[in-house]
Amino acid sequence: MIPSKISPSMMCADLAALPETLAVFADTDIEYLHMDVMDGHFVENLCLGTDFCRQIRKMTAIPLDYHLMITEPEKKLSWFDIQPGDIVAVHAEATHHLQKTLTAIRARGAHPFAALNPATPLSALDYVLDVLDGVLIMTVNPGFAGQKLIPATLDKIADCRRFLDAHGYSDIVIEVDGNVSFENAIKMRAAGADLFVAGTSSVFAKDGDLLTNIEKFREAIR
Repeated sequence: MIPSKISPSMMCADLAALPETLAVFADTDIEYLHMDVMDGHFVENLCLGTDFCRQIRKMTAIPLDYHLMITEPEKKLSWFDIQPGDIVAVHAEATHHLQKTLTAIRARGAHPFAALNPATPLSALDYVLDVLDGVLIMTVNPGFAGQKLIPATLDKIADCRRFLDAHGYSDIVIEVDGNVSFENAIKMRAAGADLFVAGTSSVFAKDGDLLTNIEKFREAIR
């Protein structure tokens, strides 16, 4: 099994306490920072623009996990300061050139991920497995934090793990995003998830402090 990792959703962070938050993340060996980029077209929301991403880059050495919820991402990769070791996920539904886009991400030294909406079948991955480092499975419809888990996506995680294993790609990471609560993370890990986007229902939960929430979440996905 691939070691479990955490990617806190920065759209859920308290901007007034951002330096302190990033310091805690560094001290607790958080692996990635999830950057939800939305264009108001592919999803009905605007979030985390290019300047915000660049400022985060200056404030921490933690690799960024770009989730590009934008149309035609192949034309916009240069807008971002993508660095070796970052993750860049693009939606299969958002581009006519998925293989080309994933290849361009790898050429920048980053990890190319294909993101799938809840209703998008795994067959969308059939001819790009050789250029993938990961699959981002949306467990809610993308665009807004605070949604409820779509139950069928738990089966989709398990189906994805079997699909990857059957095709000889057991090393491809499965990332999950959407209502990744403490309770749901346990189920997601059991289904085969490896990388967890943690937001308001876990790491940034209001009824616990950041350090305690991280420790509790680590235990949930162990």
